[in-house]
Amino acid sequence: MREVDELTGGGPIGARLATWRRRRGLTPDELASRTGLELDCVTELEAGRDWMDRHGRLAALAAALRLDIADLTGQPYTPRGEDHAAVRATAFHLRRRLHRHYPDMAPRMVLEDLAERSRAAAQADAAGDECGLALALPELIEATDRAVVIASSASEREEANRLRVQAHLLGSGLLRRLGYKDLAWVLLHRARPGTREPLWVLAEEVRLLIDLGLPEHALTRAARAGDADTGWELSALGAIAQAMAGRRLEAEKFLATASARATEAQESALVFAARAAVAVEFGDAAEAGDHARAAGQASLGGAHRSSLLITAAAAEARQGRSDQAAIHLVEADAEAPLRLRLAPFARELIVALTNRTTTQAEAIRDLAERAGLR
Repeated sequence: MREVDELTGGGPIGARLATWRRRRGLTPDELASRTGLELDCVTELEAGRDWMDRHGRLAALAAALRLDIADLTGQPYTPRGEDHAAVRATAFHLRRRLHRHYPDMAPRMVLEDLAERSRAAAQADAAGDECGLALALPELIEATDRAVVIASSASEREEANRLRVQAHLLGSGLLRRLGYKDLAWVLLHRARPGTREPLWVLAEEVRLLIDLGLPEHALTRAARAGDADTGWELSALGAIAQAMAGRRLEAEKFLATASARATEAQESALVFAARAAVAVEFGDAAEAGDHARAAGQASLGGAHRSSLLITAAAAEARQGRSDQAAIHLVEADAEAPLRLRLAPFARELIVALTNRTTTQAEAIRDLAERAGLR
């Protein structure tokens, strides 16, 4: 029963790692050999003395154990609280609606109203309001699908299709964060036909492949945009994929390209956030902290700010500043609660800090309770 709890519960990755390793009949030394990781890394994770904060290591361990990454992270997590339950229910609503067809006689949807609803959903996504986004998505996806079918002119059809693509991408992103990565891929597949915004789709595909632990596939997808038109975002994501694969020089080249292509202050800030993520991947906590602070100077939406604070917290924790790391996590929770509580590495850090903080011990315990980690 304990092993079942370790596999399905909300605890740290190390507990599930140990259980799966034993199920595969491997010793810690054999697992380390298969992954190219040091033995101390494996044993410290399993003992709960270390925590997971690198995509590359997580992907290597999952591949060596013949698992999906979700088998180690425990996603999708058991709902904790009404908002989490509402967001989780969206996955089931979307799964049920994906195969519905809409007859030509369906009632007409005014495109202006549909565009306003789409803007509201996009704003919820940018703010990190997972619950607001989840409540809007099922009907929005159905309405945009219907609008494409019943559009009476080429211009209406083009606008309806743009809104349809946006709705599907918002849905895919939410499902990816929830841990329903197969369903997220279905929505991406539905978004692609007829779109004139391939970079939107490609960027979300690359994010999904990174989360699946497939950096080479992510880089292949990014390359489909063409060298001259990848944009800053795909270049930044490509840098993270290169870092996952252990190629620092290539990652730096991608970051330089992303920096050159960023034209707005927020874009430049998000490139710094990508630099911080790359530094974390290579275990350079001091550099990660510097880049996170640089990115934090810009005005970012709740979703991006929450992610940046999680990265900053990881950097602080790696440098032994557990109380400051805890403060960052509490701030991230205030910005976008479910974004924090659904992020595997954030959950790992919450567990790790539970016995490491002093002045922030109560705050971390409260956060762990709200995340279902106690």
